[in-house]
Order: sequence, then structure tokens, then C-alpha cells
Amino acid sequence: MTLSKQLPSSASNFLKKNNLLFERVMALLALLNFLVILFDYTYIPLRDFWLQGRVSLISLKLGDFEYNFPEEPMDIHDLPIAEFYDDVKGIEPNRDTQEYLMQVERFEKELDSFQTPDVEDILEDLRGRSIEMIDTNPFQIANKTGTLERIKNLMRDRVPEANGSAKKAFRIFWTEEYLSRHGASEELEFFDRRIRPLMETNYFRPIGENGKPFDNFGLLDFPFAALFLLEFLARSWFISRQRQGVSWGDAMLWRWYDILLFFPVPYWLSPLRWLRIIPVAIRLHQAKIIDMQKIKKQASQGFVAGIAEDLTEVVVIGVLNQVQSSIQRGELTNFLSQQNTTPYVDLNDTNEVAEITRLVMQLVVNKVLPDVRSDIEALLQYTVEKTLRETPAYQSLKMLPGVEDATTNLTQQTISQIYQIVYVQIKKLIEEDPEFDKLLEHLVATFTESMQVEIKAKQSLDRLEYLIVALIEEVKVNYVQRLSEEDMEELMDQTRALRQVTQVTSQ
Repeated sequence: MTLSKQLPSSASNFLKKNNLLFERVMALLALLNFLVILFDYTYIPLRDFWLQGRVSLISLKLGDFEYNFPEEPMDIHDLPIAEFYDDVKGIEPNRDTQEYLMQVERFEKELDSFQTPDVEDILEDLRGRSIEMIDTNPFQIANKTGTLERIKNLMRDRVPEANGSAKKAFRIFWTEEYLSRHGASEELEFFDRRIRPLMETNYFRPIGENGKPFDNFGLLDFPFAALFLLEFLARSWFISRQRQGVSWGDAMLWRWYDILLFFPVPYWLSPLRWLRIIPVAIRLHQAKIIDMQKIKKQASQGFVAGIAEDLTEVVVIGVLNQVQSSIQRGELTNFLSQQNTTPYVDLNDTNEVAEITRLVMQLVVNKVLPDVRSDIEALLQYTVEKTLRETPAYQSLKMLPGVEDATTNLTQQTISQIYQIVYVQIKKLIEEDPEFDKLLEHLVATFTESMQVEIKAKQSLDRLEYLIVALIEEVKVNYVQRLSEEDMEELMDQTRALRQVTQVTSQ
């Protein structure tokens, strides 16, 4: 093969490889964009996890059964992603809880000079802030009232002498007497390890002019949307250039699902971003990263199994009702009455029925009968000999010498001659014979005309219409109902089994 003939093939392979690489890159970018959307939806509910890098379970209570998990939270990892994504969601530290923690830090710095007046002032301020925190609930704005309840429970457990009062527990905890008796370092370690992480999860999120919480996700999503918009325009233009008769607008409709990747979605319709899973799944399948064929097949089979019963009954009954209505409207009578009045249009001056019949007979006589002659003769000979053996006269004659062999030879010769005579007569019958064709056509026309006259008789026609309508009604009652009672799942299993057998056979 010359180099000129090799170039197109190698160039085509090069384009296919690069096209597949491009499809995979764009599919992975679409997947990344969808993962960002998924993270955005789950960030607020899971912000404590992303912020603390830990999971803390409290207790499980079902009726009278209660199980308390270990107090120590399970460390996962420290992730700085929360610091970045707080800016995306417009999250700011809550002023009240932040000032509370800053006051605790001041107290920790003054811990060496435990008896100074500044320490007493700080402790008094912390007691006042604790009571105010319980009364005003600064966690409510962030929908984290449960976190405040968790803090109150921890303080109740830490200070048993408070007798279950969270306010009293805070008042006792932030006193010189309590801290001195239990060890200030140990108690502050408890606060920093158990209380501070919970208070740090509280936040303030401003409300935008649209009345919704502030959200900058659109800025994060914009580069993806711009990229997919440019790719959509370029791809649809390329399709319109490649496909004859396909305009740019038609090509855009061809790839309609890609519009979901860049269509601007307002905040109040943000759940619609979940629809991007459609183009993402299609792109991953087209890029051969995942195989959606099995999922598609199972989904289509489940859909078919779900509607097959109703669809079968509706379609069959609908067709039968149409036939019944046509007969009752007299269309059968009109059809039969128009047979002689409406001329038959012959397009080529040829009787197609006669020609088809003659062609089939020629194939049978000239090709088939000579090939099966020996088998037909053997079958006929066996039949004749069996009949002779069962006759009383043959039972008496077969005792004579040579009678059985003579009978066999005579039977063979007779059958061969009869087959030859019949074959010759049939062969002559299919030869071109205008007179025979004319007589045959006349016979068919006379027979048809006689049938039409008899059928069109009022009594016969009424009886025929009644019988056909009654037959269709019986078919609907006896068979259509059985169709609707079929186990469609079993039918689908049988269909799948047949397909597997076909695939194995084809291999």
C-alpha cells in the first residue's frame, strides 16, 4: 500500500484518539463541576465536620434503651477548606460567641496571676456572658440550637453540684473557688477540648438583597459555565458543518442536555443544579469512562415490564373495537358492494398473482421435485408394501418362492412410472399456455362473482356481520384478559434468556 493511501487511515486514527482524549477531559471537568455542586449543597449541614475535622457522637436512645458513646470525639483530619469556603457562603464568626472565646483566652493568659483583680473581673464577665448566651441563644441564627443544648449538657455533667441547671453550672464553673479546687489547668483543658470547638462552629451569615442568605457560589461556578458554553457553541457548530442538512440550531438541539451545564440558575432554583447529573453521566459514557449500557438496558426493561400489561390490553382492545365499529357502521357492506363498481387499476398489464403462482410452481417442479424424487419414491414404496402385506391375499401368496421379491420390484417400477407421469403432467401444466390462463382467470372471476353475490344477500350479510362482531367480543373476553394476566416479569426473564441464547449462538 502506498504512503498516500496510508495517510488518511493514520490521520483518522490520530483524530479518533485525540477526540477520545478531549471527550475524557471534558467529561472529567463536568464531573468535577458536579462534585463542587455536591460539596456546595452539603457544606452547610456538614460544616462542623469540615471545620473541626472530627466526628462526635453523643448518645442513642430508642425507647427505654440508651447508649452513650465515648465522650472523646474521633479525630479525622484537619482540613483548611472550611476557611476558604466560609468566604464563598459569606459566613462570618458570630460576634457573641467569638467575644466569649476571646475572654476565655484573656483568662488563660492571666492564669499565672490567679489572684489579681483582673482575673475576678474576667470571671464575672464570663459568668454574665454564659447566662446571656443561654437566654438569648446566639446559635439560633445559624440554626444550631442543638449545639447550645450540647454545651449545656456538657456543663451539667461537668459540674454535678449544679443539680441539672445549666446556668448554675456556668456560674459555678467560672469561679476561683471551683477552678482552684478542681485544678484550673485541667478545667480549662476540658473547656478548650469540649466546649470551645462547639462554640467555634457558631456563625453569622448575612442576608442579601434578595432576602436569601448570602452566597457567592455563582462566582465559583462561573469559570465552569463559561468553559462549557464555549465548548457547546464550538461543538454544535462543528456538528452542523459535518452533518448535511443540519443547521447550527438543530445541532444545539442535538446536544440539548449540555445546556444544563451552563444555564444560569437563580438562587431560589438552585436545586435544579442537580440536573447536571444528566450531561455528566452521558459524557462519562461517551468518553468510555463508565458503561451506562447495562443501566440503560435494565431501566428500559423495568419500564417495559411496568407498562406492558396495561399497554397490551389497551392496544389489543382498541384495535378490536375499531374493527367492530367498522363492521357495525356498514363498511363491510360498502366494501363488498364496491367490488364490481370500482375498476381495478392495472399498472403493468400483468396478472401478478398468476405470475407469482407460476414462478413458485416452476421452482418446485424444476428444482425441488427432482431433488426429492428418491425420498418420495421410497416413502410411497413403503406405504404400498405395507398396505399389501396387511391384505389376506398377500399373506397367502408370499409363501410361494419369489413372490415377495417380485412384488417389491413391481412396486418400485409402478411407483417410478407413476411419479414420472405425474411429474411430466405437472411440468406441462406450468408451461406457457394462453388458453389455460384464460380459462383459469375465467374460473376465478366466476367463483369470486358468485361468492360476492351470495355474500351480499341481505340475510347472509347480516348473519356474517353478526358472527364477526360476536367472534371479536369473545376474543376480547377469552384472550385479551389472559394477556393482561400474564406475569410480565416472567415474560421479561424469558426475553432475556432468548437474547442470551441468540448471543451465544451468534458467537
